[in-house]
Amino acid sequence: MEFKDYYTTLGIDRDATQDEVKRAYRKLARKFHPDINKGDDAEVRFKEIGEAYEVLQDTEKRAAYDKFGKDWQAGQDFNPPPNWDDGFEFHGGGYTETDASQFSDFFESLFGARNRAERQRPYGTSHATYSGKGQDLHAKIVITLEDSYRGSKQSLTLQRPTVDESGHVLTEPHTLQVTIPKGITEGQQIRLSGQGAPGMGQGPAGDLFLEVAFAKHPFFTPDNRDIMLTLPIAPWEAALGATVPVPTLGGVVELKIPPASQTGKKLRLKKRGLCSAKASGDQYVTLAIMTPKPVTDKDKELYNDMKKSMFFNPRSHLGV
Repeated sequence: MEFKDYYTTLGIDRDATQDEVKRAYRKLARKFHPDINKGDDAEVRFKEIGEAYEVLQDTEKRAAYDKFGKDWQAGQDFNPPPNWDDGFEFHGGGYTETDASQFSDFFESLFGARNRAERQRPYGTSHATYSGKGQDLHAKIVITLEDSYRGSKQSLTLQRPTVDESGHVLTEPHTLQVTIPKGITEGQQIRLSGQGAPGMGQGPAGDLFLEVAFAKHPFFTPDNRDIMLTLPIAPWEAALGATVPVPTLGGVVELKIPPASQTGKKLRLKKRGLCSAKASGDQYVTLAIMTPKPVTDKDKELYNDMKKSMFFNPRSHLGV
């Protein structure tokens, strides 16, 4: 997928004001509108201009796009970094009310999926529950699996996009104290009452909803509340059975390996996953037999003795 430089599309500098963005769009939209311009590429250019404007005219989308866009050039191969939108506050439940499917795959990869997911949530797009209340804000935060397993209290600094007096898009830090509930899962939200946008007049502020994402762990993989782990074991542990140490989010425990175990066998450690007051997860351990490399002559002799004394054909199920 190619990276799209929306500033180049509109012919403006990266530090352009919001008024300059609007003027550039209007000028190009008139020039390439299919009803006026009958050129072969007019319709394509018109869509590209509309997509660029969809992002740059919105202070929140523009701030998020600018976060990583400065390191890329138009046409470069591009994949959005994991949790690229971490730490940015957005009004409503998603980035845009526009149907992302009418734009490029690049736009869809950044803004489309989250917008669809937010529309499916019970919160929907933000609206005041009564007159004067400020809008709700949404942001994504990345925590560790250990934070969820134990629960924690953290000081987080989010970026709240704004426009200064000269019309330039800036971000202001918004620092707050957050309690991470024990057992929270990826995709769930933490509600911070009164931490959203200010209300109108004497109206109260809206709320801030923090969507939880997990940082990549070196060896654990979450599956909702369950935790997955691939455990390397020696051939003799698999063949004869053994009791081996296994890491869990709560610390190392002993796991009994049944005799004659094979690679891919899955064992369960009950309630060793993400557990809350209402629901419990388990840890599933998938065995992976690791074969030692024969380094010395004695090692090779041992393998040859096994070959001679044990009749074993791992391909028998294939009929060969």
